[in-house]
Amino acid sequence: MAAPPASADAPRLPPPPAAAGDGPPRPAERSETACEDRSHAESLDRLLPPVGTGRSPRKRTTSQCKSEPPLLHTSKRTIYTAGRPPWYNEHGTQSKEAFAIGLGGGSASGKTTVARMIIEALDVPWVVLLSMDSFYKVLTTQQQEQAAHNNFNFDHPDAFDFDLIVSTLKKLKQGKSVKVPVYDFTTHSRKKDWKTLYGANVIIFEGIMAFADKTLLELLDMKIFVDTDSDIRLVRRLRRDISERGRDIEGVIKQYNKFVKPAFDQYIQPTMRVADIVVPWGSGNTVAIDLIVQHMHSQLEERKLRWDMAALASAHQCHPLPRTLSVLKSTPQVRGMHTIIRDKETSRDEFIFYSKRLMRLLIEHALSFLPFQDCVVQTPQGQDYAGKCYAGKQITGVSILRAGETMEPALRAVCKDVRIGTILIQTNQLTGEPELHYLRLPKDISDDHVILMDCTVSTGAAAMMAVRVLLDHDVPEDKIFLLSLLMAEMGVHSVAYAFPRVRIITTAVDKRVNDLFRIIPGIGNFGDRYFGTDAAPDGSDEEEVASTS
Repeated sequence: MAAPPASADAPRLPPPPAAAGDGPPRPAERSETACEDRSHAESLDRLLPPVGTGRSPRKRTTSQCKSEPPLLHTSKRTIYTAGRPPWYNEHGTQSKEAFAIGLGGGSASGKTTVARMIIEALDVPWVVLLSMDSFYKVLTTQQQEQAAHNNFNFDHPDAFDFDLIVSTLKKLKQGKSVKVPVYDFTTHSRKKDWKTLYGANVIIFEGIMAFADKTLLELLDMKIFVDTDSDIRLVRRLRRDISERGRDIEGVIKQYNKFVKPAFDQYIQPTMRVADIVVPWGSGNTVAIDLIVQHMHSQLEERKLRWDMAALASAHQCHPLPRTLSVLKSTPQVRGMHTIIRDKETSRDEFIFYSKRLMRLLIEHALSFLPFQDCVVQTPQGQDYAGKCYAGKQITGVSILRAGETMEPALRAVCKDVRIGTILIQTNQLTGEPELHYLRLPKDISDDHVILMDCTVSTGAAAMMAVRVLLDHDVPEDKIFLLSLLMAEMGVHSVAYAFPRVRIITTAVDKRVNDLFRIIPGIGNFGDRYFGTDAAPDGSDEEEVASTS
């Protein structure tokens, strides 16, 4: 099928060399949908409404798409396509939004393959790959029957939940976590469990209707239309639907002629004119993909986020300690235990024993800041006792690995049936930026009081990122309690300035950090001393440097 020429705003990149192939077929490309047919003029109004006009409110619905592991293994590295929260500055805010790329084109044009080629060529560790296939609407019983007989048009704009798409993409660009529906093409329905994605440096959104909504277009920093010959797309669709979905040739061709081809002509091909770049021949056009990647590298360089330790260190000098800080009273007993664990000659057994005692005292102290309400119970003697009971829903502990997990037994000892989550944050040695490498949080954590645990906090970088992750999971800031055995004033100020409603609780605060951002006088590498592992070659404190806590 002949494609209309792209507009001046959408340069057509050169076709691939004659020897280049069409690229591997897209494994889960979507195209089967139903709604009422409209005139061509009406369809263009729906796709690209004039500025100032908006679509009628659309009820939010759900849909579901095949879930894939969030890993892409390339020749150079493993890329986490589930993303991660991008880093934040010393004020706890994101400096710039993520770079969002839209990939549009017909069914089986090779959009997903192009997306993966771009990801591999970009060579950045954190990418979100978001498919429009996840956002099909929930079908009624009648529509389910139509879909079962290939009589529902999944290639119509009304088949997609654009409101959910827009809100999801907005949150991802802001670095927030989102829940994405998982659509089952076999049953034409959404699965019960949705998957969680996090914001990243780059977001790639692909789908047949990627450019079919005005609000959605405004969120995309680059729009790429993958233009593949209609005969090639039909062959790919036949191969996919027959081999992967168990359909017969007659049914596939019927659906293609009835819905897929007319939808491409009416709804998809006209969106080529809004694309910034048109890529002929899809994934086989390696020249075009190389040019796209070069442009993206320059854009990412401009948006690069750097964690400025020096700015953090000087931001809060000479300020009084914040009111949200609570330090365990320095009794002779507490002072004595600190003397033991700070002494470099202390044996590992004694270090563990007295650290555990301090952890228990710290957590008991922290629990006194939880909300309590009046309650009356009856004693065995039949008398009423006016007491107090916890006024919240539940308590959840979250440890920042690895040192933070040593505080979990103390929390379990004083909080019956407490739920535990874990976060692993490490510094990228090339960029100096803290990165989230692992996250496991209990479900429905947003209603809980969360006790965030790390044994030492020097700069506050890892603690700030951990708090940001909790906020992205909708935990209220005033329900987060940051607990640490030892903190530097710098870390206290950093966390308190960025998150003024987070309660900070510790057993001691040291005045300063050195040029390597280690707490002075400090406690050494808590993880190495507790677990009996070797210290880093330069003697650095893993919790203070590698995790930049």
